[in-house]
Amino acid sequence: MSTRRSRRNTPHEVVERALELSRADGCVVIADEHSSANLRWAGNALTTNGVTRGRTLTVVATVDGGQGAASGVVSRSAVTADDLEPLVRAAEAAAREAGPAEDAQPLVGGEKASADFTEAPAETSSEVFAGFAPALGESFRQARSGGRELYGFAHHEVVSSYLGTSTGLRLRHDQPTGTLELNAKSPDRSRSAWTGRATRDFTDVDPRELDGELSRRLGWAGRRIELPAGRYETLLPPTAVADLLIYQMWSSGARDAAEGRTVFSRPGNGDGEARPGAGTRLGERLSELPLTLRSDPGAPGLECAPFVLAHSSGDDASVFDNGLPLTATDWIRDGVLHRLPTTRHSAGLTGLPVAPGIDNLLLEGGGSRSLDEMVAAAGHDGPALLLTCLWYIREVDPATLLLTGLTRDGVYLVESGEVVGEVNNFRFNESPVDLLSRAVEAGRTERTLPREWGDYFTRAAMPALRIPDFNMSSVSRGV
Repeated sequence: MSTRRSRRNTPHEVVERALELSRADGCVVIADEHSSANLRWAGNALTTNGVTRGRTLTVVATVDGGQGAASGVVSRSAVTADDLEPLVRAAEAAAREAGPAEDAQPLVGGEKASADFTEAPAETSSEVFAGFAPALGESFRQARSGGRELYGFAHHEVVSSYLGTSTGLRLRHDQPTGTLELNAKSPDRSRSAWTGRATRDFTDVDPRELDGELSRRLGWAGRRIELPAGRYETLLPPTAVADLLIYQMWSSGARDAAEGRTVFSRPGNGDGEARPGAGTRLGERLSELPLTLRSDPGAPGLECAPFVLAHSSGDDASVFDNGLPLTATDWIRDGVLHRLPTTRHSAGLTGLPVAPGIDNLLLEGGGSRSLDEMVAAAGHDGPALLLTCLWYIREVDPATLLLTGLTRDGVYLVESGEVVGEVNNFRFNESPVDLLSRAVEAGRTERTLPREWGDYFTRAAMPALRIPDFNMSSVSRGV
């Protein structure tokens, strides 16, 4: 009996049982199996470590009505066999109580099934740090001998998602996600430097190398220089570019643009043109550099789900689209706005191709120079700034996508191609769309960890950008 109960509690069995229990006109079930492992350290010593396991079950019920289909969505964690039927009934009740869903579409059909749908979920464990942890210990010794203190954490998670629908889909995706954040401080805490990495399995991350980079930055900070607010030639590292362009991506929905609410709306839209996307800036050049901003489920090292996994409906996602295949998509192609994200519903409203969001983002088409090589070419016509990262990014004006935020953990002054010291932090006011139009150089693309959005979006590859007149709107004290 114990073996039978265990077997019927496997993710694919839970999905099948929930579908069997459904009395709705349509049903989508997503079982997400989570496992995670983490390490934390402070003052050159490990402090905590842990491993977690869990499951979240999401049931989407759809009910046909005279005025259109309605949907009800209920998600719960730690669902037992006894909880399964009440969960399905709750989703059905939510659907019956809801009005017609604006995004209603036929559920994605087809008898498609992943070959490993019935197999056990993938899991992580402390073994993922088998090679990383000894190297971390060496970096502690290295930092201690150099008069630095290291703080930070490493986190690894694997989510196995099982998607089943009443239309016959049985799809599965295993998503590993790893992040490392490392902060070095001088013993008196007057100097601080940060770096981070995204990884799938921690085999490609060397904390000793990262500590060496942080040591160099703390050395730069040995000289302190006060600068006023103003516009400066500025080098944005890949992590800062990622944070800005991820927010741009989140703000680029086709429907909002077509209705005149975003930076991607065409001035004077609503002029009666019937062509697809008439109210948007599609086809407009956004950058003089031949940059391509794209997403691709199969991008090496940044692989993500090749089909839609929507746990709720919103401006940029629809539960009716669950299981819809995802393919490589160019959002900006050679500097020209090429696609805006759409669900099947918003694609129908705007006349644009269906282009759901994808869980990675790459900016390509820059040169081959590294950030160090870009530094060597900067600051020859006046002072230039080299940033470490941005944080506390907030939207000021959606019509221009004007963002504000702060610099953090090191802003360095570059003169005649050399870093000569650390300057004070600033508040900035900039639009990523405008920055793309003003960028005069892009370096080589590399995988990076967004600092601000790393809790939500980790799969990014970006170049450094050189902006001739980045707007540091005010000096920030005490950051």
